[in-house]
Amino acid sequence: MGRMSTNRSLTGNTPTRRICFVVEALGAGGAERVISLLASRWAQAGWDVAICSFDTPKDRIYHALHNKVRLIRLGELDRTSQRRGLAMIRRMLILRRALLRERPDVVLSFLTKINVLTLAATIGTRLKVVACERNNPARQDAHPFWNKANSLLLRRADAVVAQTKRSLDHIPDSVVGRAKVIPNPIEMPPGMRADYDATEDLRIVAVGRLTRQKGFDLLIDAFSRVAPRHPGWMLDIWGEGQDRRMLENMIAHSPYCDRINLPGLSGIHGGWTEGASTFVLSSRFEGFPNALGEAMACGLPVIAFDCPYGPRELVRNGLDGILIESENVQALARALDRLMSAPHLRRALGENAAHSIKRFTPDRIALQWEILVKTVVSANRGASSSSDVTPSQMTGPAAIHH
Repeated sequence: MGRMSTNRSLTGNTPTRRICFVVEALGAGGAERVISLLASRWAQAGWDVAICSFDTPKDRIYHALHNKVRLIRLGELDRTSQRRGLAMIRRMLILRRALLRERPDVVLSFLTKINVLTLAATIGTRLKVVACERNNPARQDAHPFWNKANSLLLRRADAVVAQTKRSLDHIPDSVVGRAKVIPNPIEMPPGMRADYDATEDLRIVAVGRLTRQKGFDLLIDAFSRVAPRHPGWMLDIWGEGQDRRMLENMIAHSPYCDRINLPGLSGIHGGWTEGASTFVLSSRFEGFPNALGEAMACGLPVIAFDCPYGPRELVRNGLDGILIESENVQALARALDRLMSAPHLRRALGENAAHSIKRFTPDRIALQWEILVKTVVSANRGASSSSDVTPSQMTGPAAIHH
């Protein structure tokens, strides 16, 4: 399970917020990680925090949660519909009933389909909704229905949160004035920090869903081109997904198949960082690449395709990582060869990365969310007192459950 750092709490006469997150499930994704950090932080602060998800109590919770976060798992109620259209309506009604019972001050929904369901489910209510877009809106593999419905319903949102400045270009004009960029918080995973002096068992690591988006086929191709020059190096690609069989077949046909591994999901959040020497982000597109930020926080030297969107907002090329032309396998092979040949460069980039990524610490990012929540609540209840204290202004211990 994921690690949760010490966070901050409310004291005195500060008003308690009621917050409800809405998400598909509580798995291993980046959105789920952000929810776990914010929900745990606010629950510890004394806020009333619930998470509505469309999974069941039998499904695994991948990221640790504070023991005061209430889980409303709607999957058991969502099993009787057969036809896709009826299933969507049923989900919307199930969610609507849950939200009307909860009566939160603010609903925070994550990802396009869930945003659509949440915005539709709250029609005719006075509930405040913040819709959070997480992936690249122009490239994500969503049915045209969802994209159209999202564009129409987003105008109902009290605020829209995007992860990068460039992604704002895809938000409808009708809600641009209510849109805010809040990047993901980056917390160093519990793995070992980079060992810059290692001379054996050197490993390039990549992590993500095994899908075309993540570009692992491009990475395998690039690694195979430079592997003969660097016999001491391995490639580990962590994750699961629909392209596993294709990638396994690609590896089997590589002359370096014994040096390329698909170890599956890490047993704990960030476990893939332990023993890593270099990190590569080979994605064709991103929303905000959490794994890239976590690798940098661990002091790993990183190489990333300059894909839309995210890497350019994390990596300053040549200073704390290497950015290369998106989907350019030859350029990726050259960058790999350069880092694999130069331990001094790996050290310089890794040390700079660990320092520069601190601008995305959970404290700094959570404060931005707390200011947004206060703004949305104030618009509903009237201006809040200037003496309001956010959870980021007091400290205290944390407890978690899974």
